[in-house]
Amino acid sequence: MPKITIDKLADLQARVGQEVAVSDWLEITQQRIDQFAAATGDQQWIHVDAARAAKESPFGGTIAHGYLTLSLLARFSQESIAIGNIRMAVNYGLNRVRFTAPVRYGKRVRAHFKLAAYDEIDGGVQLTWHATVEIEGSEKPACIAETISRWYV
Repeated sequence: MPKITIDKLADLQARVGQEVAVSDWLEITQQRIDQFAAATGDQQWIHVDAARAAKESPFGGTIAHGYLTLSLLARFSQESIAIGNIRMAVNYGLNRVRFTAPVRYGKRVRAHFKLAAYDEIDGGVQLTWHATVEIEGSEKPACIAETISRWYV
């Protein structure tokens, strides 16, 4: 169940510049990393070979793919924010993405969503979000992204 429920899409306009939601924590398991590797074909040893990563990697073990971390923003958003009067929401794109720290398997991550822009479009609105994926216990975030979504009423 989403943490934040907003009755009408138009109510978001007053929230521009504010943090709107923070997701729950999610543990990054080796199984999740392996499934992402299988789905994308990215089988680089730093992600999927625990023994080699423990021995040769500067991180002391396997790490999540940066794109795995980025892809979790959809899940985190859906779990964190519910809008009452929309019929459909779609990802429209990204303006900027940076992977600022690796996510080791076994670590927990969560996302913070700050609404950067609210722009009316035909049939709905285009929302620009500043999303930050935090790693539990780390000073540096795993990912900082500016995402764009379109929400239709």
